[in-house]
Amino acid sequence: MTDASDITALLGPTNTGKTHRATERMLDHTTGMIGLPLRLLAREVYDKVTARVGEARVALVTGEEKRVPKRPDYWVCTVEAMPVEREVDFVAVDEVQLAAHPQRGHVFTARLLHARGRRETWFLGADTMRAAMGELVPAAKVVTHPRFSRLSHVEPVPLQRLAPRSAVVAFSLPQVYELAERLRIARGGAAVVLGALSPRTRNAQVAMFQAGEVDYLVATDAVGMGLNLDVRHVSFASLRKFDGRDVRGLDPAELAQIAGRAGRHVQDGTFSTVSPLTMPRDLIEAIEQHRLAPVRRVQWRNHALEFASPDALLASLHAPPPMRMLLRARDADDELALAALLARPAVRARLGDPSRVRLLWEVCTVPDFRKLLFEAHVEDLATLFAELCDRGVLRDGFMTERVAVLDDTDGDVDTLVARIAAVRMWTYVSNQGSWVEHAAAWQSNTRAVEDHLSDALHRALVRRFVDEPGGGRPASPRPRGRALPKPDEPDVAPGHPFARLRAMRDAMTPRAEPRDGVLRRRVDELVEASHARFSLDARGRIVEGDAVLGRLVRGASVTLPGVELLTLEGAGGGGHARVQRRMVAWARDAVHELLGSLREGASPSPNVRGVLYQLEQGLGTALRRELATLLAALTDEERAAVEGRGVVLGRCVVYAPATLTGEALTRRAVLAAVHHNLGRAVEIPAGAVTLRASREVPREAYLTMGYPVFAGRAVRSDMAERVCAAMRAPEADEAQAARCLALPAGEARAVAAAIAREG
Repeated sequence: MTDASDITALLGPTNTGKTHRATERMLDHTTGMIGLPLRLLAREVYDKVTARVGEARVALVTGEEKRVPKRPDYWVCTVEAMPVEREVDFVAVDEVQLAAHPQRGHVFTARLLHARGRRETWFLGADTMRAAMGELVPAAKVVTHPRFSRLSHVEPVPLQRLAPRSAVVAFSLPQVYELAERLRIARGGAAVVLGALSPRTRNAQVAMFQAGEVDYLVATDAVGMGLNLDVRHVSFASLRKFDGRDVRGLDPAELAQIAGRAGRHVQDGTFSTVSPLTMPRDLIEAIEQHRLAPVRRVQWRNHALEFASPDALLASLHAPPPMRMLLRARDADDELALAALLARPAVRARLGDPSRVRLLWEVCTVPDFRKLLFEAHVEDLATLFAELCDRGVLRDGFMTERVAVLDDTDGDVDTLVARIAAVRMWTYVSNQGSWVEHAAAWQSNTRAVEDHLSDALHRALVRRFVDEPGGGRPASPRPRGRALPKPDEPDVAPGHPFARLRAMRDAMTPRAEPRDGVLRRRVDELVEASHARFSLDARGRIVEGDAVLGRLVRGASVTLPGVELLTLEGAGGGGHARVQRRMVAWARDAVHELLGSLREGASPSPNVRGVLYQLEQGLGTALRRELATLLAALTDEERAAVEGRGVVLGRCVVYAPATLTGEALTRRAVLAAVHHNLGRAVEIPAGAVTLRASREVPREAYLTMGYPVFAGRAVRSDMAERVCAAMRAPEADEAQAARCLALPAGEARAVAAAIAREG
């Protein structure tokens, strides 16, 4: 391993902007990759990056989702899914303190040891990794930033007296459900965040909290990483958790990570316990002052695995670590699954060559999303391996048999959570290369089933833990005690005959989907829609069929228009923001498609970058005199690099011919109209060589459209250059110039003379 690139270890407590800084730094480079600890956080960063540069330049890669355009410049991934074999200029890995995690730690350690950008590498994490970084990555320069806001302890209060915008944290499902029920009774309701929720359900619950529909959030430690919430106070209902083997106390670093969710950005936050539970004074001081024990050893596993035989694979997995601070990972789920499967004669019998041994290991790495019985997970893996060995691929019938039974939205919260976990396994499987027949279709199918179940789970959570359907908060504080009956219905016990009649009546009464559910579905549909669903009209409006979704507005530059939504009234702040980001990303793609030839490949030379930047700002056209200084500084090699992007370095005009096609000119006209506030795009007839320049349209707008103005006439860039060549020939060919312009003789002479003067 060599550290040729500049390496930065950005360490510190929560709310210091580490992920934001790394994302911004990645975008300073031509290409980059960032690895994040959670699928949900990866999607959040993907949304932000695509809103900046468009979806055509960004790949999203997680175990269960792969969105990879033809030529991505940036890769947003979960840490496990990072395609580290790809060379990019910048690499970042977030939350590197997870290198000490018993299950996932070895992956983070491998990234610390081996993941490097060509030019720059950033590792982000807690300050507890400072000493470990010194040993693992001695070339790293440690940088710290202060927390944006103050985090302080306050006296515990009972659950019923918690201030609004509080998150209550527990470490078991029964306790989470109990706390949410108590908050529903006492304060009208709560959103619920669990690690077992799908990202879609978690987003819906978080959006409900963020929009103020409920004032409380009840969560497991899943809230401790990657969720940026409007939480002002974090209250711990417990300080102990079951970690899969034993019930243990949480260490200060874990508690600090969760408490740090309070007071995001510049808003101060507080933390405490739920009375009567108390927190030791030394623990309080450790969290407040970020004085936490350093990470002394990290998990490691040999990643240079041998597949010659099962024994060779086991031996390579059990290889000793090369450094003292590396602790060989033991009892990881995939290793345990491998041992269990190798104990089965039917599995051993199928291991006839190294390719089968490799396949077995790949099958063992399929995550156990359900976390129920390990034996049941091993049984699924055995079936999966046998099918792949015997048939070479998972056939449609095999997948249908396992997925169709899960597409059932009936059941309580726990039932729906279990079904989502089961579907996630098949989503993961369908994303594994060539395992599945018609893999793309199954990726879509399993995501659709997960979406159906996620929507049903969100509704079930709202029904159970929020007073009013749709998550609305009560008009006035609820009285303590049990819920009151509706005025027109008798208060009856569950076993009373009237209760049975009421249940029968409710079952027979058709119920329309609540409006907020329809809007949520519409938001999801727009966010997930394909690029081709949207288009621009002459007024700069983004349309989907006959529906007007929004319009482009003047932004920072002509290549960075803003977007104003014109739809989804009542969708709430969260839904509005998601669609806004999607429309901005689409607008960035519209520009990128236009300028693709100027943006392809790396541009290491500042001179080349300068020329291409100026051309981008003109959407593919610039007057030669405006680039004179940059062009004069180009070396022969740099000039060839510019021309290699399809750029014509003319005597009068510098332009990219690819931006002068019919569709490209129409898009340029719209973007120019938006940037110059023209109200409507200038109409460009098909094949038009010149346009009469209107006094109401700035010359800069015509240049941006690809039609620089000469003597009152806007002339298409390529034709202006052809006229310039004719006029600057040893014997000026005015007749040829006139033929190019297709204008009356007198007007043609005036325009040609103006072009000649410019050239």
